[in-house]
Amino acid sequence: MYSHAVKYRVCYADTDQMGYVYYGNYARLYEIARVETLRSLGVSYKSLEDNGIGLPVAEHYTKFLAPGLYDDELTIICHVDSLPTRKIEFSYQIKNEAGVLINEAKTTLVFWDLNAKKVIKAPDFIMNALQPYYQA
Repeated sequence: MYSHAVKYRVCYADTDQMGYVYYGNYARLYEIARVETLRSLGVSYKSLEDNGIGLPVAEHYTKFLAPGLYDDELTIICHVDSLPTRKIEFSYQIKNEAGVLINEAKTTLVFWDLNAKKVIKAPDFIMNALQPYYQA
């Protein structure tokens, strides 16, 4: 399994009146981690788009365990769960500064041909970037 961690400082705009990270903002944290995880493999969303490929979210699951708080430095650990096919599955763990797990999530995205408007198989450059992490 391939994993990559990203640090994120919770700013005031991320929080609700109680100083907790607003639940809707977690999806943005997953996206930040997902984009940086692919970038760490040498694949940018821009390169996908330049090749006519989009990555829309098909499924999403979140479990809230404890609140993220204003000014916390969060660590978002993003895992690519398996080699992609027509879809790519990511899982996330968000920990606070004390190392306490506060959130778990999963997203499934599909590879989408932006011109033909249909699901396609994972491009070779993604498969080549991930293959070394999934060999027996």
